Amino acid sequence: MAEIKEIEKFHIFSSVYFSSAVNRKQYVNDGRKEIAFIGRSNVGKSSLINNLCGQRKLAYVSREPGKTRTINYYAIQSRRTVDEQEQRQEWYLVDLPGYGFAKTSQENKDTWSTFIDDYIKSSPSLVMVGLLIDLRHPGLPIDMKAYEWLREIAPSLVVIGTKEDKLKRNEARENLKKLNKLFPADYPAISYSSLNGDGRDSLYRLIEQKVCE
Repeated sequence: MAEIKEIEKFHIFSSVYFSSAVNRKQYVNDGRKEIAFIGRSNVGKSSLINNLCGQRKLAYVSREPGKTRTINYYAIQSRRTVDEQEQRQEWYLVDLPGYGFAKTSQENKDTWSTFIDDYIKSSPSLVMVGLLIDLRHPGLPIDMKAYEWLREIAPSLVVIGTKEDKLKRNEARENLKKLNKLFPADYPAISYSSLNGDGRDSLYRLIEQKVCE
């Protein structure tokens, strides 16, 4: 019989801004695993990153949609205990530019799209992409397009429904079902509230799989 390991809860204990990239030469390539988040402008990506990492101001929450125009790397340290032995992991959480901001010129949109596409395809350390979708609006054409694109190029994909707290509980459950139906990915969709942390443990468990494997 295989030995059963006792594993204590995985959590992030340190997170700091590391660097930004606007071209391939600036990509971080030191062998640490990377988990990237992407979503429509104003989907609540920065708020989710802050909640996930237990910090209020790690990622800048802008009132101007489309403000993030660089690939931002955050150096993360996490830990868990297996059979009373502490294990630590060092990896990067990567914040990708938001898509779909109406006031952005077509030239800039094309540039950013190519930039993000190149990063996802060329990063050898990228292990998962989280596609953030506003849980209040499942199935928007722009999100469907992003999903179809990511299914082709991402090493693995999870869909995360944001702003769960802005819906009634039964509405959130129904819309989560819609996300799973419309956006079948490598893992079940996760609903997340950056206000109260609902969904953080589910996302932690998934991240643990990717950075500890």
